This record gives sequence, structure tokens and C-alpha cells, in this order.
Amino acid sequence: MTLNATTSHTVGPYYHIGLTWLNREDLTVPATLGERVAISGQVVDGNGDVVNDAMLEVWQANAAGKYDHPEDEQAKAVDPNFEGFGRVPVDAEGRFRFTTIKPGSVPGLQGTTQAPHLVVLVFARGLVKHLLTRIYFDGEALNGDDPLLACVPAERRGTLIAKPDAQGVHQWNVILRGTDKETVFFDY
Repeated sequence: MTLNATTSHTVGPYYHIGLTWLNREDLTVPATLGERVAISGQVVDGNGDVVNDAMLEVWQANAAGKYDHPEDEQAKAVDPNFEGFGRVPVDAEGRFRFTTIKPGSVPGLQGTTQAPHLVVLVFARGLVKHLLTRIYFDGEALNGDDPLLACVPAERRGTLIAKPDAQGVHQWNVILRGTDKETVFFDY
């Protein structure tokens, strides 16, 4: 008897089927506290080809630097109008755009302070596991002292920095593998 090989599995293309109710391009509501920021970009592979089935999952602190999570024991207030979470699918050209608030700084390990940032999980076909990265904001004074950003070689930090364009929309792209411009991904 001949047996067929077991197929390998990746996170796509089914990672967001059935969960479309979580997709939203605006993570805020009118009563959300803080400065609203729009973030736009594109997901491409190492050859520059569009990845048109990716999805970004965004996690972040509120404008005061407080996560809406029981493990965040800071005395700061939770914003009842901000969840700090959203899912953003890309379009046929691999483009995405979402609106959120600029998060406050949060505590790091050993008494350090982390610069305002968004945690982003990238899901796409061909990935065995999601990829984890961050978005920092260009010109943020705390970037120079951020303990995680300091671990990234200076020539690679730009892949984590969203820069505002002439309209004030922060541009940040995800480049998957294969080049020296690949987005920095973390394993933690």
C-alpha cells in the first residue's frame, strides 16, 4: 500500500476566514483619548512582489501608556473607549491603512522606559508561524533610549520606524525576507 505524504501547514490562507468581524480600519471611536494617527503601507515579499492575502494584528497601549490587560498593573487609567487591538487585512495590492491613537510610553525591563510603539503580528501565506514586529514613530524623543530598539543594529532600525508623509499619514512597509531591507522581526 502506498501512502501519500502529509501536507505541510502554514498560517495562511485561513487565518482570517470567519474572523472578519475583528477587521477594522479605525481602532478608535469619537470618545477615545489621545492623538489620532493614520498608518499606511504595503506588504511585499523579498522580491518586491505584492503579498495580497496578509493580515496585520495590532496591539498597543492607550495614550497614557496603559494596556487594557489584567497583567498591566500600572496605576494609570484604562481608556474605556479604546481596546488597544485591531486586525487589518491588506487589499489586492498588499496595501493597508488604519487609524489608531499614538500610544504613551510603557515600562520596560529593569526600570527602563519603552518608546511609544505598536506591536504588530503579520499573518500571510507561506508562514509557519506569524511574524512579530513593532512600529515606532519617527522623531520620538524616547526612541534613542528604547531598550528593544537599541538591540537592533542602527542600519536596520529604519524598518521599524513609521515616517509621516506630507499629509501626516505615517508610512510603514512590511518587507518579508530575502533582502537587507527586510523588516526586523522579533522572537519573544
